Amino acid sequence: MSPRPHNIPLGILAGIGAGAFWGGVFLLPKVLPEFSPFELTVGRYLIYGLVSLALLAPQWRRIRRVVTNADWLALVRLSMLGNIVYYVFLVEAIHLGGVAIASLIVGLIPVVVTLVGSRDHGAISLRSLVGPLLVIAVGMVLINYDLFVIEPGGGDPWLKLVGVLCAVVALGCWSAYAVGNARWLGKVHDISSQDWSLLTGLVTGALAVILAIPVFMLSPPHDGSAWMNFWIGNAVIAIGASVIANGLWNAASRLLPLTLSGQMIIFETLFALLYGFLFEQRFPRPLEMLAIAALIIGVTWSARLHRGHVAQHQ
Repeated sequence: MSPRPHNIPLGILAGIGAGAFWGGVFLLPKVLPEFSPFELTVGRYLIYGLVSLALLAPQWRRIRRVVTNADWLALVRLSMLGNIVYYVFLVEAIHLGGVAIASLIVGLIPVVVTLVGSRDHGAISLRSLVGPLLVIAVGMVLINYDLFVIEPGGGDPWLKLVGVLCAVVALGCWSAYAVGNARWLGKVHDISSQDWSLLTGLVTGALAVILAIPVFMLSPPHDGSAWMNFWIGNAVIAIGASVIANGLWNAASRLLPLTLSGQMIIFETLFALLYGFLFEQRFPRPLEMLAIAALIIGVTWSARLHRGHVAQHQ
């Protein structure tokens, strides 16, 4: 089987678009702090599933013919790992540790995915990526130093530690999802990136239905306005960060080599920080600006290396 063609500029634009939508996910637990991680997870993915079902309905007969049993099993595995489990632990990390801790640790996904992707046949050598990865690492260290040394804030350190552990689990889940999803998309040629995203939403919605009854039965009472905000907030996240962003991410996964597509997740961190600044109504501090610049330089440098590598092997 010949390797799938790459389109570096278009893939990068798709990755940036996905990151712009995903960055908003980090704000929802802060906007709706009275709701548990399980409630937020079920709410988001119930809506994701319903929207996916509505969009898939007109073409369901064709979809049913091309999706194999192996594809359905992969969708269940990827949906559970990259959506349900990941989001529960991410929300818990944000509740206990804050947006900064969660976004910083989840922001290490590009490094993890790149290390795994460097073993793929025909991938750019890891040695060539040492420079960009070091620059990205410097950006992460600068953000970390600014948030925890210069502006440490308060809070129970033990709860923050649990939040860090939850963020690490989320990191592992999404890294595994990113690698598994990209590799499975490489095997699927009769299903578009957007349709694969909608199928993921359909399966995730079905899993959310299973969780909904025990989660909502055990949830504490909320007033009517809280529930209205809950469903509006989850609808925005479900449509933006799930339906639209996942379609863009699947497109990026097909258009970019794995070692570069993993680094596109850095834009989720950048947009999460941007939205955090807007939410807090402040400008970034000088060290934060240096960190963001380092992250952008690292990804841009890596993109140029990949473009040269692809040109040499076409």
